[in-house]
Amino acid sequence: MNKYVRGGLIGAVALVMLLGSFSGGFLVGHFVPFQAGGIQPISASTPEPVPTVSPQQQSTTPDELETLFQPFWEAWGIVHEDYVDQPVDDLTLMQGAIRGMIDALGDEHSSYMDPKTFEDANAGLTGEYEGIGAWVDTTADYLTIISPIPGSPAEEVGLESGDKIIGIDGDDMTGIDAELVRQRVLGPAGSTVVLTVAREGEPEALEFTITREKIVVKSASGEMLEDGIGYVQITTFGDKTTSELRATLEELLAQNPKGLVIDLRNNGGGYLQTSVEVASEFISEGVILYEQYGDGERTPYQALKNGQATEIPLVVLINEGTASASEIVAGAIQDYGRGKLVGITSYGKGSVQNWVPLSNDQGAVRVTIAKWLTPKERAIHGEGLKPDVEVEITDEDRQADLDPQLDKAVEVLLEELNGSSNAPQN
Repeated sequence: MNKYVRGGLIGAVALVMLLGSFSGGFLVGHFVPFQAGGIQPISASTPEPVPTVSPQQQSTTPDELETLFQPFWEAWGIVHEDYVDQPVDDLTLMQGAIRGMIDALGDEHSSYMDPKTFEDANAGLTGEYEGIGAWVDTTADYLTIISPIPGSPAEEVGLESGDKIIGIDGDDMTGIDAELVRQRVLGPAGSTVVLTVAREGEPEALEFTITREKIVVKSASGEMLEDGIGYVQITTFGDKTTSELRATLEELLAQNPKGLVIDLRNNGGGYLQTSVEVASEFISEGVILYEQYGDGERTPYQALKNGQATEIPLVVLINEGTASASEIVAGAIQDYGRGKLVGITSYGKGSVQNWVPLSNDQGAVRVTIAKWLTPKERAIHGEGLKPDVEVEITDEDRQADLDPQLDKAVEVLLEELNGSSNAPQN
């Protein structure tokens, strides 16, 4: 095989410019809607209501709270009375106060999402949005491309993983918050943006003129390769992923493949619940992951029943863009020996966030509530998953439209199939 399947290294969701709001482009978490009497996380098991007031808050008296917040209201009054440009925007001040509170946690994956950012984040997981089509990282000094989406404007002009956006439409982005840079790249389909990019190994900056488009990404798809091998590509873990994966598997398995290659490269993650559902298509029973909270308590997430591909041989493709929810699936498959991992070490995003919408459509707070562990209780946060077979892709491979990682995955799968067929029979 001397070409990328459906474009090869697959970016997951796009750059609405997508997801600076995922603080690094990666997410695994629960969506937590407000309900009367508390909030309710969406999870694989029947969840317990999450209280809106912590025990620590319950032990704080009204007088203590009044004293605690007195400096805040003093600052509020000073701004309203003394700031030179009046009147001030109370809504902006309120949103800034929330953002500052969450930033004070010092956790790169906890953040306040204003209404527009929250809308963009949710749009990304539905698979439709307008933009240039790439995963981005907003935690670095410059807005950084994680991976372009196949067929997207970003891929067509030649943006690559690791590209740093140092200029937009001729304006220098040095010292500008990466989230603000992300917003500068946003724009309606049909409009153009000129990105100046610093790329490792290039002595001078590169310039790309990109026409934004409406991006529609199918989160799971597949096809039959040579030698009777089925190929399944999962690009994100969103609202439609489970149903699209099941339809893909049903179509492929009807063709009696000998084995499957599951491509999770550059899959930046998504909903935790979806990762459990996806893993359950390949693992018949047992724990898919553990959520471990700050107090040491753990919540296991068990495999669901009736997976379609729980017996067929597997190989899973991973790379540096395989993150979060996709690492949950790859880690479970590796721990249970369901299949080997081929590629390079994954990103290493092993924390869980709750998304809690705020009242009056004022965006949402995304807060880290736990870290997750693989079935063998491996913590991969900051470490990533190490492949069983390490294979890199070079710039020369990309320019020649080669995919040695996929080639190796098929080779490993065929070797295992031939080995099992040659095994002695009882």
